[in-house]
Amino acid sequence: MEPGALLVEGLEVVYGRSVRALRGVSLDVPGNGVVAVLGANGAGKSTLLRAVSGTLSLHRGTIAGGSIRYDGARLGGRDPAAIVRAGVVQVPEGRRVFAHLTVAENLRAGTLGRRGRAAGIRAEHDRVLDLFPVLAERREQRAGLLSGGEQQMLAIGRALMAAPRLLLLDEPSLGLAPRMVGRIAGVIREIAARGTAVLLVEQNATIALDLAEKAYVLDVGEVRLAGASADLARTDEVRRLYLGEPVESEGTPAPVRTAPRRALGRWTG
Repeated sequence: MEPGALLVEGLEVVYGRSVRALRGVSLDVPGNGVVAVLGANGAGKSTLLRAVSGTLSLHRGTIAGGSIRYDGARLGGRDPAAIVRAGVVQVPEGRRVFAHLTVAENLRAGTLGRRGRAAGIRAEHDRVLDLFPVLAERREQRAGLLSGGEQQMLAIGRALMAAPRLLLLDEPSLGLAPRMVGRIAGVIREIAARGTAVLLVEQNATIALDLAEKAYVLDVGEVRLAGASADLARTDEVRRLYLGEPVESEGTPAPVRTAPRRALGRWTG
């Protein structure tokens, strides 16, 4: 197994006693670069990240089968703090910043439980402010008064303060203006270029496929498609269902976006 790689095999997740959210999901994330997970609401994307980050039980979810390994070690059954110490950190959907704390205090919160010298933490802090200059300008401002885009930057910056080797991003573009979405995409690209692997969950398939080298499509808790992002972007299923492009078939008019959804075919390459 490649150092710093994530390997999920046959993952089964249930909520409560009977709601099965993931069915035999398998994927891998190398120790560098960006891997994207696409899918509609309810496809199981957030559930996948919760299972990896160890926060599934907070949502009354349980791993019912399969395995999750990071850097060769099992993550299943470990508490979230231990998983963060192992180098895997999640930025949850909806940003979840501490609204009553200042920007500086939010960033310090990202270092709680972190092992290492103060000099290393200061260096990480400087790197975060270099990546997000606006946070330096707003450091004494309460997080709840930031714009949505600034809060997303703060949420990512707080996660980076834990010095992750694998960053789990859950819908980072959700609710943001198009211009801010572009800025967040640039940040994700820069994070990966600096050596942190990224598992990106996104409904914005255009952004996700542009950022990622590899992608998976989840549909009703199962992996329906997987492969190189460039290849997936050329498939009729992804173009029609996720990129919003009409696809013509022989003898029939191009389907519109409101057409009933049909099941995606499984990728076997």
